[in-house]
Amino acid sequence: MPEIDLQPIAAIKPRRAITGISAILLPFNEDGQIDWDGFCAHVARTTEAGLTPAVNMDTGYVNLLDEDTRRKVLQHTHQTLSGGEFVAGAFVTDAPGDKWNVDAYQRQISLIQRFGGVPVIFQSYGLTGQQPDAILKAYAALGRDCPRYIAFELGKMFALFGEIYDLEVYEGLLDIPQCIGAKHSSLSRQLEWQRLAVRDRRRPDFKVFTGNDLAIDMVMYGSDYLLGLSTFAPDLFAYRDALWAAGDPDFYALNDILQYLGFFAFRPPVPAYKHSAAQFLKLNGWIQSDAPHPSAPRRPESDVPILRDIAERLAYWRNRNDIPARSATAVSRGAA
Repeated sequence: MPEIDLQPIAAIKPRRAITGISAILLPFNEDGQIDWDGFCAHVARTTEAGLTPAVNMDTGYVNLLDEDTRRKVLQHTHQTLSGGEFVAGAFVTDAPGDKWNVDAYQRQISLIQRFGGVPVIFQSYGLTGQQPDAILKAYAALGRDCPRYIAFELGKMFALFGEIYDLEVYEGLLDIPQCIGAKHSSLSRQLEWQRLAVRDRRRPDFKVFTGNDLAIDMVMYGSDYLLGLSTFAPDLFAYRDALWAAGDPDFYALNDILQYLGFFAFRPPVPAYKHSAAQFLKLNGWIQSDAPHPSAPRRPESDVPILRDIAERLAYWRNRNDIPARSATAVSRGAA
C-alpha cells in the first residue's frame, strides 16, 4: 500500500486582513445601450462596501468595447468615486504572430492614470509570444512610466492570448518594484499555492490576487482577490473578509453559499457568467435590465429561479447583519 503524505499542502493564515478587488459588471439596457446609472451605482456600492472597484476588466466586457467606451468607463468611474481608488484593465487588441506593442500598452496605461486608476496589465499575443527574458523586460519597460501596476496571468480557457508563466518568470515579476501584485487565473490551487510560497519567500508585500472563482477560499492561504464573482454581492464578500480577519467561524458558512453561487454562475460556457451577474443584480433591484452585452453569450431564463434561491439565502446574512442594500437608482450618472 503506497505511503500517503498527510502533511498540509499549504498553510492556512488565520485572522489575516484580506485585500479585495471586485471586477465591476458593465450593465446594459434591453436596447443594447449601456446603463450608465446602474454602472455608477454599482461602482459606488462596491467601494462603500470596502472593496476596490476594477473596471474595464473581463466582467466589464473590455474586449468587446471600443476605445471611446473604455474612456467613458474610466471617466464615469473617476467622477463617481470623486478621485477615490480603483483599478482598470489595460487591454491591447492584437492577433497571433503580432509583435509586442509597448507603445499601445503605454497609451492604455497613460489613459488609466489620467483618470486616477491603477492599471491591470492584460496579456496579449505580442506579450506572451516572447521568450521568458523578453517578457520580463517588457514588464520592466512598463514600469518606467507607471509607478504602480498589477500583472495578470490568464489561462487559455479564458483567452487564447493568455499564458500561465513558469515559476521563473513569475519570480522575475517580483523583482520589478512597480509591479505590486499579479492576478492569477489558472483555476489551479496548486499553481496558486506555488506562487504564494514564492511570494512569501521573496517579497511578502507582493499581492497574489486570486482569479479563481471556483476556489474563493484561497484567501485562507494568503491570496487576496480580484474576482468577477464578487460583483454579484460586494457587500457580502466584504463581510466575509471581515469575518476571516476576526477569526469568526461564520466565515465558512457565508463562504460556502458564495462558492455555491460561483459554481453555478461560472459553469460552461464560462463567459456567460456576465449574464448570470446581470440576472442576479436585477433580482436584487440593483440594475433595471438583465441584458448582457449584445455580442456576449446568454444564460437561459430557467437560471433565474435558482439565482433567486441563492439570493434569498444570501439575504439572510445581509438582513442579520443590517448590511444596507442600495437601490440601482441611489447614485445618479457621474455623481459622487
